[in-house]
Amino acid sequence: MHLHTPETPLDAKAQGRLDRARIVRALKWSLGFVLLLATVFLAQPHFDVGAWAVAPHELRGLVGILTAPLLHGSFEHIAANAAALVLLGTLAGSVYPQATIRSLPLLWLGSGLGAWLLGETGTRHLGASGVTHGLMFLVFVLGLLRRDRPAIAAAMIAFLLYGGMLLTVLPREAGVSWQAHLGGALAGAVAAFLFRRSDPLAPRRKYSWEIEEEMAEEAARIEREQFEPERPRDVPVLWNRPQPQPPRGVVLRFPRRED
Repeated sequence: MHLHTPETPLDAKAQGRLDRARIVRALKWSLGFVLLLATVFLAQPHFDVGAWAVAPHELRGLVGILTAPLLHGSFEHIAANAAALVLLGTLAGSVYPQATIRSLPLLWLGSGLGAWLLGETGTRHLGASGVTHGLMFLVFVLGLLRRDRPAIAAAMIAFLLYGGMLLTVLPREAGVSWQAHLGGALAGAVAAFLFRRSDPLAPRRKYSWEIEEEMAEEAARIEREQFEPERPRDVPVLWNRPQPQPPRGVVLRFPRRED
């Protein structure tokens, strides 16, 4: 079986350039954010990291909702999050550019709020893993909601690479902020529902037999219009036979009956 598309070769090339441009743009933004994380990580020895992390149930810990995703506890921590951000960020940004841009604030805030509301008092939460969970759930849920070919393919790729995130939203390992994971995942699912129509559906490519069926139907329609006579109701009326007028009604008076 082969696919046939009605676009001209020039249109196909232009569409290909557009797709590559979106992928490159999403990759650049993802790498730029990872570079920002690396810069902050190198500067962490020069300031108090705990003051900028999420402190659950503390008012002064609310500032960490905005700053905690930029901080990391070790090189392994930032390396794992950087790889997920590059892969999931490129995938989401290339398939859903508008939805991804609008979802990022929700993912960022959802991650921090999850840690602040569900975390244990006296602990500190930091890292971008909540944002990565939000991206994964965003792509996965969008695939379930939209169900077009690019959406399904993106959801399958995200699940193949990071399907384990479905389990890390629950407490499994000590020292891992599952609360931030859960907050980011819920934010990703909500964002997918809110922004599922932000990006237009990709044009559907038709199979060769679908094109042949449409061409056969069009040829049959042209043949009918060319050889079949017009329907009687479409023929103009040149003369109308006069209709006899109905007689006017006559009221007869009857004498009153006497008993």
